[in-house]
Amino acid sequence: MNFNNVTFERSFGISSQLPPSTLPEVAFAGRSNVGKSSMLNALFGRKSLAKVSQKPGKTSTINFFATEGARFVDLPGYGYARVAKSEKGRWAELIEGYFNQDRNFALVVSLVDIRHEAQQLDLNMINFLMEAGLPFAVVLTKADKLSRNQQNKQVSVLRRQLALPEDVPMLVTSSEKREGFDVLRKLITQACEG
Repeated sequence: MNFNNVTFERSFGISSQLPPSTLPEVAFAGRSNVGKSSMLNALFGRKSLAKVSQKPGKTSTINFFATEGARFVDLPGYGYARVAKSEKGRWAELIEGYFNQDRNFALVVSLVDIRHEAQQLDLNMINFLMEAGLPFAVVLTKADKLSRNQQNKQVSVLRRQLALPEDVPMLVTSSEKREGFDVLRKLITQACEG
């Protein structure tokens, strides 16, 4: 799979607009301000394919990116963002509407900020993925903000807190230092080809 040949396809504001699922899909989910857009740009080796903002809530649509043989789906962030309740409600509808469709889910990448304990919304997402039986991995973001020792401690704390089965991968990444992306690319490739 050529991660450097990913192109933006389209954005959708309501789940009923979503196109049929014709390729394996890798969806990226996480709280607002978890670093999802920065992580996607690092994964694809691009600086601004996914729009990055200092203000939480920049991704307010479902954005589809494609490469040969797979689609990448950037879901809106959930949780903290300075937007109206109606807008948060629309984001929730988008996320739920996406997961409630008959789609070719190859992998869901659930992003969690390594610097903090998991929040209730993180726990809700992980529980949903386990109950739905969807293939998923947990990617811990913003690792460059912690020492190696602190990272190791947080991995243990978060794995226990999220009650992850041993077979669920948990990866540590830093989009600033480009760490962890070779392992993530391999995991995604295996999920799409399997």
